[in-house]
Amino acid sequence: MFSYIIKRLTQGLFLVFSVSVLVFAMLYMMPGDPIDQMMGWKVSQEKKDEMRHFYGFDLPMHEQYINWAAKIVKSGDFGLSIRTKLPVLDLMKARIPITLKFTGLTLLFDILIAVPLGLVCAYKKDSPFDRAVVGVSLFFTAIPQFWTAVLLILLFGVTWKILPLHGYETPLHLVLPVAAGVLGSFASTIRMTKSEVLDVIKEKYVLTAYAKGLGKTAVLIKHVLRNALILVTVLVSLSIPWLISGAVILEHIFGIPGMGGLIVNSIIMQDFAVVQACVLVISLLTVSFNLLCDFLIGILDPRISIALKGGER
Repeated sequence: MFSYIIKRLTQGLFLVFSVSVLVFAMLYMMPGDPIDQMMGWKVSQEKKDEMRHFYGFDLPMHEQYINWAAKIVKSGDFGLSIRTKLPVLDLMKARIPITLKFTGLTLLFDILIAVPLGLVCAYKKDSPFDRAVVGVSLFFTAIPQFWTAVLLILLFGVTWKILPLHGYETPLHLVLPVAAGVLGSFASTIRMTKSEVLDVIKEKYVLTAYAKGLGKTAVLIKHVLRNALILVTVLVSLSIPWLISGAVILEHIFGIPGMGGLIVNSIIMQDFAVVQACVLVISLLTVSFNLLCDFLIGILDPRISIALKGGER
């Protein structure tokens, strides 16, 4: 098990390194000059060259990357924002918890709604309830999240005026963005839960549980759902990167002061240090959630832990 954990950590670190290199290279090749955009055309070329030297933009790309990565590893210094002149770490400190809260609530409600619906759809396969739930979930999946967000704003914020449209001041401000995130992601969880429950129901130990006299509810929850949740957990972990990327757009639409608005504004302003730091943090969060999922799978299915221990021997 220990060797498996080390292997997964190594793969995760390599993924984060690859993402950071690709993002750094793409930002470096973007048209335009961040110094020109920051200082305007009235500033002299000598002053612009001085600022390029201050931020290190006059160095070759590989030297810029090495210096940037070395500062992060040694002291956690992500550099200075070109737009605000503040340390990038200070800009992210207040925003990361907001994005994690928003993403966590979206994931929580996705599981609480989709897993029970998938279980009932499997139990009532091909019934009107099953067809209705699957049809509605597929309809919302086919609509882009930003369009779902606009529809929710028009319906609940503009027409009925029962929910706030913009901001983060009260829990009610999170209702619409979380709803938009859940509606865009819960269809895959429903389908996976339904598919896995249908497969597990056919297993012999389920028939044995019925033969022992256990009720339908006890069998579905204790025997069927517990084993079906293994692959559902895998699916949920794989959906976390999409939730985080979707949160970037939804935060910008609903004016949530998370990582989304910071990334979008930094890309527009070509604030390289902020964009690189945000992408790196999101990559680290994605890898961390995937590793956590691996541990949860081992807890849910002891056979995986036994197989890994046997492989080590």
